[in-house]
Amino acid sequence: MNTASADEPRWLSDEEQRTWRAYMHATTLLEDHLDRQLQRDAGMPHIYYGLLVQLDEAPHRRLRMTELAMHAKITRSRLSHAVARLEGNGWVRREDCPSDKRGQFAVLTDEGREELRRTAPGHVAAVRQAFFDRLTPEQHKALGEAMRLIAEGLEPEGAGADLPWLR
Repeated sequence: MNTASADEPRWLSDEEQRTWRAYMHATTLLEDHLDRQLQRDAGMPHIYYGLLVQLDEAPHRRLRMTELAMHAKITRSRLSHAVARLEGNGWVRREDCPSDKRGQFAVLTDEGREELRRTAPGHVAAVRQAFFDRLTPEQHKALGEAMRLIAEGLEPEGAGADLPWLR
């Protein structure tokens, strides 16, 4: 039983601390691994690949810039810079929103879709090698369930409703 007063922090136990630090270390290493793989194979960072995937999965391969920034959990400024780089590669184009003069859509081009098709096999192999191949089916299922619970608790109310992996 925890006898700490309400004003004292609930410190992590030794086991919780080990789990937290292992999680932080693993996610840092995984992100670096995937970033290097995508830079080598496609000349883009992992976050750009994620933007292309989100656009590819969107209706008509287009999303409002504000919606894309929200889903990617990046600032509109950072998104604008990323989309400018993707535009420079011919993978994305911007379109004005007819119903809102200030709004813009990011649209995945045919060239962007082809780049995803070209890059996806190497990326999924890197994900599989670094992540799934290291887990048993039971560990994979337990980790997926745990991550969905954590994500559901952190998503703003209703924000994850359109994210199929949270279901």
